[in-house]
Amino acid sequence: QVQLVESGGALVQPGGSLRLSCVASGNIFGINTMGWYRQAPGKQRELVAGITSGGSTNYTDSVKGRFTISRDNAKKTVYLQMNSLKPEDTALYYCNAEIRRLGYLRYLEHWGQGTLVTVSS
Repeated sequence: QVQLVESGGALVQPGGSLRLSCVASGNIFGINTMGWYRQAPGKQRELVAGITSGGSTNYTDSVKGRFTISRDNAKKTVYLQMNSLKPEDTALYYCNAEIRRLGYLRYLEHWGQGTLVTVSS
């Protein structure tokens, strides 16, 4: 089995910073694209940022210049550094990764359980 476990969510004041982490574990052969999604109450889940195995990144417009996604392939970990946080960043943040398991040929999408980020004074 494969697991994605997020950490780092917290309550933070507007203008503050947080760093989210997501570690992949299990019988993993390889990891392709990794990313962070978020879902605010009453809204659809949206892509926040993604990063390929080669390090290419993409961001949703609302977080450009404030959030930075990175990964450590050796540690099978993806990070999301969030600066200048705003109340509208409040959401449950999910880790997503395309993972190929040992003994399998295809990369399949996996999700973490989510970590809550609340931005409020």
